[in-house]
Amino acid sequence: MGKIQVEDCEIEGLKVITPTVYGDERGYFMETYNYNDMKAAGIDVTFVQDNQSASKKGVLRGLHFQINFPQDKLVRVVRGEVFDVAVDLRPGSATFGKWHGVRLSEENKKQFFIPKNFAHGFIVLSDYAEFAYKCTDFYHPNDEGGLLWSDPDIGVDWPMPEGMTEADLTISDKDHKWSGIKEYMKERGL
Repeated sequence: MGKIQVEDCEIEGLKVITPTVYGDERGYFMETYNYNDMKAAGIDVTFVQDNQSASKKGVLRGLHFQINFPQDKLVRVVRGEVFDVAVDLRPGSATFGKWHGVRLSEENKKQFFIPKNFAHGFIVLSDYAEFAYKCTDFYHPNDEGGLLWSDPDIGVDWPMPEGMTEADLTISDKDHKWSGIKEYMKERGL
């Protein structure tokens, strides 16, 4: 291995990946994905779709998941900085409903591996951020699910971008309408 460092998180399956960056006076080079290195680190998945989004400071996206076509995701920030969050929705998991967050930035070049059956979201901390991610299943528009980003039963401790309050955040109408984890559990008989 050697080209990546993999840190396990307190929630089983979540991994923070730091690539080896080779730099000189010209700039830098790094591998953002290498199947063999990932497989050696316990991430043996096949990615079928890459996505990228751009957002301004204070945009909060999430907490999203696909219901019948869950996806493993490998996420990173190309430009700027975000606080990225995953919430465990795996039935029977000892950490069901728990969350883990990590700062991803163009400076630290970290990536976050999020297995299937986790809700995912992020908040943009920099003036602007470009967010890129690989998925193991295709996006199915009629299969979207979500949890309310501010659900007190989950209790994500979202850091506020400098100079902003919660009232200043930009959140889609859809993300304001998701229910909390208790409703999610009731709907699924958990």
